[in-house]
Amino acid sequence: MSRPLAIALATAATAAILAAGCASGGGTGPAGTASGGRPPATPADFEGTVAELDRQHVAVSDVVSGDAGCNDPELVGPAIGLSASGADQATPVRIHLYLFRDGPTYDRLRQAVDRCAATFVGDASAYVAIDARPFVATSQGPWAPAFTAAVRAALTRASGG
Repeated sequence: MSRPLAIALATAATAAILAAGCASGGGTGPAGTASGGRPPATPADFEGTVAELDRQHVAVSDVVSGDAGCNDPELVGPAIGLSASGADQATPVRIHLYLFRDGPTYDRLRQAVDRCAATFVGDASAYVAIDARPFVATSQGPWAPAFTAAVRAALTRASGG
């Protein structure tokens, strides 16, 4: 057998083995997980979250890392302040976005987010909080309906939900 033919056969055999392993889920289940389902989605980082907002036609500006809206040291790390507009929201709104690393951290700090927001929201009846565990976006409202839906959809996708 010639060397080029041997290389071609070896390459084809390797590809067939890899394809069979992928199709069977690597022996752990139909989709490659021990439970046989899809692997759990993981939350996006800030850049991924902004990309989801952009897909929903929400423009982001004036980004400040660590801007929780208050001085709570546990919220400063995962907080990002930003201005956003789009859809039917022509005037930008200031949003405090908390990108917690996981569900348990979200669960532990979620009430602290509302306490923090009480320091920067002037009209409690217009307080906006959008939860997409493990993320929370808070702001003084009101927000326009299509903008609210766009932000909710973007955060839901970015959160892995």
